[in-house]
Amino acid sequence: MKAVLSLLFMVFSLQANEAQAIIKKLEKNLRGDYMYSTMSMIVSSKRGKRTVKIESWSKGNDKSFIKILYPKKDKGITFLKIDNQMWQYIPKIERTIKIPPSMMLQSWMGSDFTNDDMVKESSLEEDYNARLLSRQGNSATLELIPKEDAAVVWGKIIIDVDLKNAVPVKEIFYDDMMQKVRVMTFSKIEQHGSHRVPMVMELKPLDASKKKNRTKIIFEKVNFDAKIDSSYFTKQALKRYSR
Repeated sequence: MKAVLSLLFMVFSLQANEAQAIIKKLEKNLRGDYMYSTMSMIVSSKRGKRTVKIESWSKGNDKSFIKILYPKKDKGITFLKIDNQMWQYIPKIERTIKIPPSMMLQSWMGSDFTNDDMVKESSLEEDYNARLLSRQGNSATLELIPKEDAAVVWGKIIIDVDLKNAVPVKEIFYDDMMQKVRVMTFSKIEQHGSHRVPMVMELKPLDASKKKNRTKIIFEKVNFDAKIDSSYFTKQALKRYSR
């Protein structure tokens, strides 16, 4: 009996190590040391459809800066994330607002994405324990459970991964009651430098009241090679680069 338990423990340990290695490779591929991008976000709901154009700068997982380019009424709104802190600058009222952790699950710019999504506050590698559910060829399915001390918003995430390209194919998000909350799919993989990037992300909430909701992000430019000036990751940047 002890031999069987020891064997099972060894198998689970190997699977956990493999799962963590997959997540580490995935995050390294998608983030890089620096990343500059422009994108269009198409928000669909029962009220209709609208497009938001975005410019983004990031450094690893700790720092990111986002600027709204379109529509005109939102042009110049900026967002800054440093470690676990996030700020927003609204040029119309010339005011900087600090976004508290309690609002990280709030809708970002009226979309189905959250503040947490857009500033990438959570690190899958650092904040979750990964378990390999299945693997076949170049496809794997992982279960991510938050670590005890992790300040994350999801109770569980199930990820289908394209192992060859080190990119997610589908992510299913669960709340702390283990109810499915939303599904995100990734497509149109392209090579950018040494990174493989899904150029299209589509998010669908599963709430019955949001049946017609969809948010699609289409990347237009992606650059991992150019070093980004550190001035983007300061509170002064919120106003300076909003113009």
